[in-house]
Amino acid sequence: MASSRVFLLAIIAVVARLRTAMVADGQPDDNILRPWPPPDCSTADNYTADSQYKRNLDELLASLPAAADDNGWFYEGSAGAGADEVFGLIMCYADHNATACLDCLAGAPAGITAVCPGSRSVRAVYDACVLRYSAAPITTTADLGYLHHPVDGNVTHGEPAAASESARAAWMELMSELTGGVAGSPLRLANGSAPPYSGMAQCTRDLNASECSRCVSSYAERLGELFPNNTGGGVIKGYSCYLRYQVGVLDVTLPPAPVPPGSSSSSNSKTGILIGVSVGAMLIVLVVFIRLAQRQRKKASRCVDEEEASETTDDEVFEEAGTGPKQFRYGELAMATGNFSDKHKLGEGGFGSVYRGYIKEMDLHVAIKRVSKGSKQGRKEYASEVRIINLLRHRNLVQLIGWCHGGGELLLVYELMPNGSLDTHLYRSAQLLPWQPRHEIVLGLGSALLYLHQDWEQCVLHRDIKPSNVMLDASFTAKLGDFGLARLVDHGRRSHTTVVAGTMGYMDPDYMINGRAGTESDVYSFGVVLLEIACGRRPLVVSSRGEDDSRRPLLALARHDDEDGEEDVVLHIVQWVWEFYGRGAILDAADARLKGEFDAGEMETVMVVGLWCAQPDRSLRPSIRQAVNVLRREAPLPSLPAMMPVPTFFSPPNAPYYTSSVATGGSSSTTASTPDKNVVPN
Repeated sequence: MASSRVFLLAIIAVVARLRTAMVADGQPDDNILRPWPPPDCSTADNYTADSQYKRNLDELLASLPAAADDNGWFYEGSAGAGADEVFGLIMCYADHNATACLDCLAGAPAGITAVCPGSRSVRAVYDACVLRYSAAPITTTADLGYLHHPVDGNVTHGEPAAASESARAAWMELMSELTGGVAGSPLRLANGSAPPYSGMAQCTRDLNASECSRCVSSYAERLGELFPNNTGGGVIKGYSCYLRYQVGVLDVTLPPAPVPPGSSSSSNSKTGILIGVSVGAMLIVLVVFIRLAQRQRKKASRCVDEEEASETTDDEVFEEAGTGPKQFRYGELAMATGNFSDKHKLGEGGFGSVYRGYIKEMDLHVAIKRVSKGSKQGRKEYASEVRIINLLRHRNLVQLIGWCHGGGELLLVYELMPNGSLDTHLYRSAQLLPWQPRHEIVLGLGSALLYLHQDWEQCVLHRDIKPSNVMLDASFTAKLGDFGLARLVDHGRRSHTTVVAGTMGYMDPDYMINGRAGTESDVYSFGVVLLEIACGRRPLVVSSRGEDDSRRPLLALARHDDEDGEEDVVLHIVQWVWEFYGRGAILDAADARLKGEFDAGEMETVMVVGLWCAQPDRSLRPSIRQAVNVLRREAPLPSLPAMMPVPTFFSPPNAPYYTSSVATGGSSSTTASTPDKNVVPN
């Protein structure tokens, strides 16, 4: 059967060459195969008729039809070796039938050298297929250029029709379905419908899921620009992808299953091929497929990349999330963020980037977290985030709007926090954050932890409380986010792990040593954050000799000379503030930029509670409810010892404890570094 297929394709190739010759002789033929628009033919360094490159090119072009037919109407290969090697690619478009596909597979390679004589690199789009060859390997990066966007005759001019808003909503739904579905399909092919429209998207199969989705979403944006004056349909066709929509049903032809290498029969991929040859060598090929198109459409429309799912995340995570956050299609989120363009990027962390987006159907501005593809830890955090935060509802927790596992991507959609993170306002903003909103942030963060530890049906251990994970809404209300490291435990129990997770400087020393995370671990981190808010300093404090002696601590964690030969003192913020507390001058540790403009009672309370929560012995720390009661001035200040001995976990500067967090975008990753001087002068 395989040999007969090659023979038949050879016949088609001969017919195509005859057609090309007929046109050259001035004999018109309405059915001729020719590229449209004109192909992109290279003009530099042309080959000669007797060159090795020409022989390799002829060999490749001759092999493409049969190879593509055996491989589901797509093939990418090469011929020759070294400097004269030729690389090629051919693929049929799925909105054409089998006859047109086979005709194009044979005719395009047969006639292209006559159209582009001597060209070493050619890109040609035909009505039913795309053909490329080059002297260099064909890049797997999507070519976003488009060649044309013809539309049918149903075109309106001027203002859209009255029903255009509902039609536009249907069109956007269709574009979203196609963009996500095409990336999730091994065939890089998706078709769908959203009445009154139907459509299809297709990529060359050399593209990975991300590049395919990028190409199709780019085309969708361009079609969107045409949409207000086009209610009938449209097409954008390029060298890497193809997007089409129309009113009514669009017929899509699924390619046959590839014939396994060495197979003597193609009965597994085709039920049969009936061929008749008549005058003029016109061929009619009828292909009956085993696969059901309806099943393929359903599979392509889901925002789940099955190949990625089997490697990355348990599907039960998404089933659990079914009644909570919305499952978005990848195309929706790509369109909402301008295809994740840099101008929409809000920040970048160790496990991914965060983008600002606008979802038109919901009239909602959102923040979309895109997990890095190569990060296994990021994928685990993604699953934890979906599983846990889906269950939680509290005014001081960032709300998870939805999620998407498709297009080769892992994406989380949150409510947008217009004022960013607390970390930004404490250390990177030119505008000083006054004391009153700082105090409200303290109370809001305490309320969130109280809910997580005691007021929900299970105890939630966050395990990564730090300023970059405290987000601020438009009114500077604090909302705790990033539950990628969170764990659910029964009340009164701890989570034991052999892998310690969190951010250095905020991690409970006992947890670092023993691997036992409990509510006391979160309370420790909470205490460190309280001291940061009050003092305007990061967890590791570098104090120079030039500071006012009344503000210098007596006991140093480490000392070293700076470039000017002056001695610098390195301390953890807990120890640094405790020095002032022991001297009875705790308010001297307050953020000097506030210039004394704060409520002294509130400032003292926040710092004392911070020390209480962050003391080294976890058995002496308060519960979060006790801490919140004192912060709300509903209970008296605790009495702490005047001096905190330097505990064993405070190590020399070169020890692992001096690893500092990469605090961008709420990342939990760490990187070894030497403590930087505090960017906030006192």
